[in-house]
Amino acid sequence: MERPRYLEEIEIGESRETNGRTITETDFVVHAGHTGDFFPHHMDAEFMAKSEFGGRIAHGTMIFAIGIGLTATEINPLAFSYGYDRLRFVRPVFIGDTIRTRCTMARKEDDPKRPGSGRLFETVEVLNQRDEVVLACEHIYVVQKKETPA
Repeated sequence: MERPRYLEEIEIGESRETNGRTITETDFVVHAGHTGDFFPHHMDAEFMAKSEFGGRIAHGTMIFAIGIGLTATEINPLAFSYGYDRLRFVRPVFIGDTIRTRCTMARKEDDPKRPGSGRLFETVEVLNQRDEVVLACEHIYVVQKKETPA
């Protein structure tokens, strides 16, 4: 869904939550193939059965990609992604876990490079089916201002 919003129209503290998505064996295999990351923590069931986790854990980069992808149901054509900061893999994700993403508008500031835009900082939390945060980061957007300085 497209939802055009100028920087001034976005309220600090507002949040939204996505639908859930269950992580599958296929996700592990496809992500390993795409990235070349066949590390035993993700792919070797016997190795991981003896670990503190008791089973294979999802690639952090996969959870990041899926978690962010879940948020793409709402697109602001007046904004673009400037990047991500402070990415943390807080808890392991396993095959069969269902994740969803919560985004909360945290703060705004002027963009030093673009006078007609500002930066919006969004706290992103990927949660599992037990409402535990499994991944956290800060998403930075450049958002067009309604009022452009003269």
